[in-house]
Amino acid sequence: MIPHRASTLFLFLPLLTLPVWAASPKADVEPPAPPVDAGTPAPYDDKLLRLGEVVGSVSYLRHLCAPDDPQDWREAMQKLVDTETKDEPKRKERLTAAYNRGYRSFAAVYTNCTPQAMTAEQQYRNEGATLASEITARFGN
Repeated sequence: MIPHRASTLFLFLPLLTLPVWAASPKADVEPPAPPVDAGTPAPYDDKLLRLGEVVGSVSYLRHLCAPDDPQDWREAMQKLVDTETKDEPKRKERLTAAYNRGYRSFAAVYTNCTPQAMTAEQQYRNEGATLASEITARFGN
């Protein structure tokens, strides 16, 4: 699992948003600062987006060429999206779009499992493993 770049801040968010009970209400109390821009990319977003595209491609090709194997690629991607883009709808949209782009790119080319589709699936799985290793090695805890 790839840790979220601001995961420790999210632990304190519920505490920061609780109402403050004062002895006497103040009229000049300022509202809390707005949340961090949800569209700000993480330093590894380019690799993460490519990983999303790769997982989408592998998901389609595995469904096509190995329908009896467990098809948990989509669920794994959903967990990654939920973990990585919590409270960041713009990043969530980009990561989801990357997955869909990868899935659709192969759906447009392959309707049957061919030796080329099997080769592409293996190459994409290798690329995905490399990307996941690079991201966690450089940005993980």
